[in-house]
Amino acid sequence: MKNILLLFLIAFIFGACSSKEVYEPKIVKDDWKFYGTKKERIVDVSSDVAMLESRKVLLKDGVIETKVEESHRLLGSSDGWIVSSSIDGELTINYIEDASMKKTFNLKKTIAAASAKNDILAVLFADNEMALYSISQNSLLVKIQGSPPVVVNAKIVNPYFMKDLVVFLTLDGKIVIVNVKLKKKLRTVIVSSEDNFNNIIDFKVVDSKLIASTGNKILSMAEKEIRVSYEIRNIAYDDIYIYITTKQGEIISLTPDLQVNAKVKFPFAHFLGLIMHKDKIYALEKEGYIIELSKDLLKYDVYEVDIEDGYIFVADKIFYIDDEYISFE
Repeated sequence: MKNILLLFLIAFIFGACSSKEVYEPKIVKDDWKFYGTKKERIVDVSSDVAMLESRKVLLKDGVIETKVEESHRLLGSSDGWIVSSSIDGELTINYIEDASMKKTFNLKKTIAAASAKNDILAVLFADNEMALYSISQNSLLVKIQGSPPVVVNAKIVNPYFMKDLVVFLTLDGKIVIVNVKLKKKLRTVIVSSEDNFNNIIDFKVVDSKLIASTGNKILSMAEKEIRVSYEIRNIAYDDIYIYITTKQGEIISLTPDLQVNAKVKFPFAHFLGLIMHKDKIYALEKEGYIIELSKDLLKYDVYEVDIEDGYIFVADKIFYIDDEYISFE
C-alpha cells in the first residue's frame, strides 16, 4: 500500500511539473539579430553593477579594470567608488579613476547594502541596522536600529543620497530618511508590511516624487503617500512613466501618481528584465523571447533569442545573461 501511495505521489508531482504552462507567442516575427557571447561569465550582480569571472566590474556602460577582492561580494557603485564587502563585515571602497585610492572599514558584521558620497559612507547591515560613517576619519557618525528581516528578496537597493539627506531602503519594507548634518533620523515611511520578502527592491525619484517598491507594493510619496499593490518582477522608467512587469504576465505603464496609463498581458510570461531605449520598451522573457513594445503598449513584436540560465544584469541598452548579451544599440 505504501509503495502504491509513493508511486501515486511521484506521478502527481511529475504530472504537475510537466503541465506547467509557459508563455507561447502566437506569432514570432524573427530571431533577434543583435546577440552574442562574451569572454567571461557574470558571477555576481547588484542593483547597478555586475562582477565577471576575472572579478572585474561590469558597469551599465561597460567593463572597468577595477577588481573585487577574492573574499568580497560586490555591493554597487556610487560617486566614482566601487563598493564591496566580506561576509564578516570588511567593507572596501575602490576609486574607479585611481586604483591607488582605496579605503577599508572593519564593520564586524554582514553588510546588505552601502553607498558613498563625498565624505559619507552609508551602510545597511543584514540585520537591518543603518549607519553613517566619515570616510576620511573612518569613524561612526550615527547608527539607527531596524527590525531584523526573516527572508528577503535578492534585489536589495543601496542607500540613496539627496543633498543633505540619506534615504535608506530597508529590508523590512520601509524608507528611512536621515539628515547627514544633524546626524538624525527625520522620518520613517512604510512601503509594505508583508512578513517575508518585504525588502525594498527598487527606488527612483520621478517628477519630484519618491517611488519605492517591494515585491508586492509600490509607494509614490510627495505631499501625500499613494500605495498600490502589484506582484512585481521588474521596473523601468522613462521621463514620464513607470513601467512594471508582474507575476501575472502583465506589462503596465503607471503615472508618477501610480494611476494606470496602459497595460498589456502576455499569458504565463515570466519576465526577466525591462529596458527603455529610444521610443521602445524591450522585455526579456524566460522562455527565450524579446518583446519589443511601443511606449503606449498598443503595438508589439515578439522575437526569439537563445538564452541560458545564469545571472542577469540589465544595463542601459543591453541584457547580459551569464556569458551572453542581447543588445538594442
